[in-house]
Parts: sequence; C-alpha cells; structure tokens
Amino acid sequence: MSYVKPAEFAKQMVDAGEAKTFLSTRDTLIRAYMAGAILALAAAFAVTITVRTGEPLLGAVLFPVGFCLLYLLGFDLLTGVFTLVPLALIDKRRGVTFKSMLRNFGLVFVGNFLGAFTVAVFMAIIVTYGFSTDPDAVGQQLGEIGHSRTVGYAEHGAAGMLTLFIRGVLCNWMVSTGVVAAMMSTSVPGKVIGMWMPIMLFFYMGFEHSIVNMFLFPSGLMLGGDFSIGDYLVWNEIPTVLGNLVGGLTFVGLMLYATHGRTGPSRRVPAGTTEIDVAQEVEAKKSDAKERAVVADS
Repeated sequence: MSYVKPAEFAKQMVDAGEAKTFLSTRDTLIRAYMAGAILALAAAFAVTITVRTGEPLLGAVLFPVGFCLLYLLGFDLLTGVFTLVPLALIDKRRGVTFKSMLRNFGLVFVGNFLGAFTVAVFMAIIVTYGFSTDPDAVGQQLGEIGHSRTVGYAEHGAAGMLTLFIRGVLCNWMVSTGVVAAMMSTSVPGKVIGMWMPIMLFFYMGFEHSIVNMFLFPSGLMLGGDFSIGDYLVWNEIPTVLGNLVGGLTFVGLMLYATHGRTGPSRRVPAGTTEIDVAQEVEAKKSDAKERAVVADS
C-alpha cells in the first residue's frame, strides 16, 4: 500500500522542518528561487487559460500542475516552510532555534520573490513584445488583477483588510494541506492527487497566496495596472504573508502535530474490566462495522 498513515507523516513533517533549518544558504535560496519561478509560471498559465477560454474553473483545475512539479522537485515555498519549520522548534529538535527558523523564513521569502519576479519580467516582455506594444488580453487581465486585489480591498478600509487577511489564512490552510498531502503517499500518482485537490480549491476560490502575488502584482505594475508599490505591500503582500503564516501553522501544522505527533492519553479502562472484556468489546465493534458495511453494499 502506498498510503502513509497520519502518525507516520506527522513525524515526516517535523523531520522536514528540521532539515530545512539546517540547509545551507546557497541551497535554500536556489530551491526557493525555483519554487517561486515555477509557481509563477503556473499562475501565468492559469490566467492565460481563463482569458482565452472565459472559464475560470478550467484555469483553477490546471493551475496545480506547477505546485505538484515544484514539490516533486524538492523546491520550497514560503507557505510550506511556515507550516513545517515551526514544528521542529516546537518539538525541541536539537539545534533548531527561533533565530534559525526566522533565517529560513527570510531566505525562502527572498528566493521566492526573486523567482516570481523573474517570471513577471519575462511575461511582461512576452505580452508586450518587449514593451513595444500595449499589453495583450492576458497582460490587461494581469493589470486588472493587481488593481482589484489592492485598491479593491483599500476601498473597504478595515473590513477590506480583515477580508484580505482571512483569505490569506484560508489560502495556506489549503496550500499547506497540499504540502502535507504529498507525504500521505509513497507513489508519485498518490502524491499528485493529494496535492492537486486543495490547490485547485484555493485558486478557484480567490484566496490570497503570498508567492503567487509576488508574480501577479509586479507584472501588473509593469503592465500599467492602476495601483502603486505601496498599495501592493500594504493592501496585499504584508497582510497576505501574515495570513498565510497563521493559516498554515494553526490549521494544518499544529492540528496534525497535536493529534498525530503528540497524541493525548487514551481514556482509562473502567475499574474491574479484564483483558478478555476489552478483547470482546473490540471484536464486537469489528463485527458491527462489518454488518454496517454489508448493509451499505446491499
């Protein structure tokens, strides 16, 4: 069986977080750069599909190809390390410190941004023929995305900021579920299927992903989007990063670690209960489960 049980991949999560903190600066930056670039290409792919077909769902269905590729290649996204690395600190792995965790966050952020920005420049060149013509339909859409997801939030003030933050939380709840889902199987098809589902969900729902936005907004600015760098940072990137951190760590990392990595004590067996009584109870439950299965099949 290629399925890995939760108790087993919970340990893998902590091991992965520990390994990332000890990775060299060179390797951390390379892996983060490539992850940002591949995810940005997938975002450009999805936007192109949406514009040319008029069907956003199709773009969302195909967007996860980039996410799956980058994780199968062993590259790192900020959203993933937000979930895994803190677990190594919480688990008190030797040599893992708060400082080393922040170092990893910072290096991955820089690498992701440089990779995404590289693709943003490339796409801006493509859709304008080297800035010699006005942006094509895809380029115009990229500019509009940047406007609607910065100024669009700012128009609602505090309510807009709250909405942006919550979209960031929900995004990394799903994205980090995809990261963990890759550990649920030892086969490539199993890993891909596990990753594909939550990533498709986040993209179609319009949740805010800090790395995808590192591509969308710089490209939008280069293509004439009606917003500023300040709008991008204040009304998208910074709140999105914070939301991604809260979503991935709280709803994925800590939850799985708490119940599968550090399980609570089992309930006590009532006084006077013998081993035979316990065995009989277990067998009775198994028998009931089989009967229910037979009834359901019929």
